[in-house]
Amino acid sequence: MPAEIRLFRCLSDNYGVLMHDPDTGATAAIDAPEAAPIEAMLKETGWKLTDILVTHHHADHTDGIMTLKGKYKCRVVAPAAEAGKIPGVDETVKEGDRVKVGSLTGNVLETPGHTLGHIAYWFHGDKVAFVGDTMFSIGCGRVVEGTMDQMWDSLKKLRDLPDDTRIYVGHEYTLANIKFALTIEPNNAALKSRAAEAEKQIAGGHFTIPVTIGAEKKENPFIRADIAEVAAGIGMAGKPANEVFAEIRLRKNKF
Repeated sequence: MPAEIRLFRCLSDNYGVLMHDPDTGATAAIDAPEAAPIEAMLKETGWKLTDILVTHHHADHTDGIMTLKGKYKCRVVAPAAEAGKIPGVDETVKEGDRVKVGSLTGNVLETPGHTLGHIAYWFHGDKVAFVGDTMFSIGCGRVVEGTMDQMWDSLKKLRDLPDDTRIYVGHEYTLANIKFALTIEPNNAALKSRAAEAEKQIAGGHFTIPVTIGAEKKENPFIRADIAEVAAGIGMAGKPANEVFAEIRLRKNKF
């Protein structure tokens, strides 16, 4: 049976995610921004937490780990490169490793840039990827610890996933990201359509994710830096894609 996924809010703008395997009863939280909303969703669904899959070490993704581990005795899986900065780690993973949640199997993708050891989890059989703070809906994370080139390479890795892959991201930033994206691609029809859709979703109290890789490839300027029209639109025609990406990210930092 396919994975069941529940999405909910944590902290001020974080997303919490639970992924449940109906065949075995195993349930994973993707990151643990805070314990209470995760416990509330577990109570609502009747699921038992067996795993926490951590994408990176920032506190707004890890602060709930020890409370949840103490209560549920769940396994904590974390990026090998950041294990020393994450509490309660039981298992470390790196590029090419596989992670099982019950009968569900995911691949680990290293996506440095936001942090040096950031990873994503791609459950190809269920066509979902949990990308943390590397990619957002119509955006990408700040380059905090890594380099612009690392982030560009990481975004390309995620962009190369199948178009029908649904991505779950770490934060609800969609409307703000769209507002900025329209300064980069003001004539992008797909982006304009996404803007209207996102406004309706937010107004109706709905989430703006998950989104598909295929949609992001049409709408997200951060992963479109190697498209000639995008480079030309910001006065960088003919420049290497990594430099175009860096300029877009720097502009977003100041936006």
